[in-house]
Amino acid sequence: MSANVISGPRKKKLSTRIWENKWTYIMLFPGFLYYIIFAYGPMPGLQLAFKNFNARLGIWGSSWVGIRNYTFLFRDPVFWRAMQNTVIISLQRICIQFPMPIILALLINELNSRRYKRVLQTIFTFPHFLSWVIVAGIMFNLLTAQGIISNILVAFGFDSLNLLAMPSIIRPMLYATDIWKGAGWSAIIYMAAIAGIDQEQYESAIIDGATRMQRIFYITIPGIRETIIILFILAWGGIMNAGFDQIFNLGNVATQSRIDILDWYIYRITFQSSTDFGFSTAVALMRSILNFTFLLTANHISRMVAKTGLFV
Repeated sequence: MSANVISGPRKKKLSTRIWENKWTYIMLFPGFLYYIIFAYGPMPGLQLAFKNFNARLGIWGSSWVGIRNYTFLFRDPVFWRAMQNTVIISLQRICIQFPMPIILALLINELNSRRYKRVLQTIFTFPHFLSWVIVAGIMFNLLTAQGIISNILVAFGFDSLNLLAMPSIIRPMLYATDIWKGAGWSAIIYMAAIAGIDQEQYESAIIDGATRMQRIFYITIPGIRETIIILFILAWGGIMNAGFDQIFNLGNVATQSRIDILDWYIYRITFQSSTDFGFSTAVALMRSILNFTFLLTANHISRMVAKTGLFV
């Protein structure tokens, strides 16, 4: 009796809240529909990781092979090279690239002219809308043996130089181009968080004689702390990705040993060698499990240290 009395108002209250926010749910519905169709709908296909796929029999009719795909995978030295490159590149991206949007957002926020801010935001954001195919084309025209830089060197009597074919600098080239392309777009999130900081804190700090750097370190950065932590956790959750689109377009045979990542490895075994969808699905499933593990670990550490995270 008492349970019914308690649960009744709760259900009514929930339905009332949903009705009051119906337009928000309507706006969210296409996003939910997208993930249901393209993310959750194909999940039964993950069983291919444990099957010997036969196109005639289909996914459900193909024979089970257990962990045979993983046995072959762990014996492949190319896989371990791809795994090592993926982890190294991703960690270096976090160390080098992750702070750049924060720094850019802080610098833009310190400008006094609103018009100049908007101009800089537009300039820094524009590269995000260029595909990696276009960016790679720009890099080829600049940095290959027939590129502008090489032609200038030849004109001054130096040897021709193909910078994109040099394994020693290909990784820094990845980080530099990714910062140029994505830092402005990522900075928008931090600038939105900065806009939500109470301006009275800055006014009080100015009255107390705080310098600009002191206001940044004691007001702005603490004010966007939770945003930084959440995006940092998400970055850790993508460690096993490492940026396939960029590497696929900028990479070549000369630099493959330095930038051969898991996604490229999956692409090759799926489309460039004897097609084995079971084997490639096994690699992709393992990568997703590792990413999810890194995400949970980073979130747990954040909850322990910073008392905040994506979820409890």
